[in-house]
Amino acid sequence: MKRLHAKLNKFTSECGIRGKGPLCVVLVMTRKARESAPPYSPEHFLTTQGGQVAGLGKGAVQAILADHGVSRVLAEEGGRTSRGSIKRMRAYIAFLNELAAEGMLDFDAIERWWIGCVIKYFATKPFKLKIDASRSLRSIITDLIDSAFARQRECPGTMFAGAVIQHLVGAKLELALPKAKIRQNGFSVADAPGDRKGDFLVGDTAIHVTTAPSEALIAKCCTNLAENIRPLIITTGNGAGGAFALAKNAGVADRIDILEIDQFVATNVLERSGFKLDQRPVTVRKLIDCYNRIIEECETDPSLKISVG
Repeated sequence: MKRLHAKLNKFTSECGIRGKGPLCVVLVMTRKARESAPPYSPEHFLTTQGGQVAGLGKGAVQAILADHGVSRVLAEEGGRTSRGSIKRMRAYIAFLNELAAEGMLDFDAIERWWIGCVIKYFATKPFKLKIDASRSLRSIITDLIDSAFARQRECPGTMFAGAVIQHLVGAKLELALPKAKIRQNGFSVADAPGDRKGDFLVGDTAIHVTTAPSEALIAKCCTNLAENIRPLIITTGNGAGGAFALAKNAGVADRIDILEIDQFVATNVLERSGFKLDQRPVTVRKLIDCYNRIIEECETDPSLKISVG
């Protein structure tokens, strides 16, 4: 397997299989090559007219990704019209023939390799927030957070959603309280145990930002209360219900404020825009600009940034 991975890595580097078009080509060609035995002829993988790679398209690519639990769209055109598709297809077919000659043509392993490349490609792209005047601000923010959860599912072991939510709260606080000194921390730092009162301490309020409220968090809120600090939990819609249930079990449900992240951010945007439709995009961009600056200062992963469209 190490030899196969080494060869795949070399081919990926030499042929520039990094962008969405090239990745579409190798994914679909890997599937199509399964249907016949080597040696392969590049002409077999061309359309009748010979001007395009046969079988390329969004549907074919997404079907392969779906088999591996990936739902994001790699390319709307599926690589069909991208330049160099035929050239890369020919190079890839020659590569598959080389693997076959060496007894290394393991299609399952090869496909997993390309899926891994696709996931890495997605992970390098910023999250997208589309400003749509016909939709509510809460729904726009919810979509953004859902995309962070989706990327998190595609990259096991990562915590994209928690980082996005924390830094959205940090940006919102900076804009809402320009005279206050809001201390921003990297997500891993903010999530670490220690004597910090919360992710943010503003006035007499300890703000705890989380995607998954736990008994440990409620215990920390109880410590806040014992020190005359008001705890505020900001979480997702699903998390809010769990936080309330945990707080109720601890007998402090009436002493802890629990807010949903989309409502927390949307309310601020509405207020800062003066409830004027034409000012909302301006306010959203200011929020995201602040968020992106925090990412630059506190995080090492630029893919946590958000692009506004």
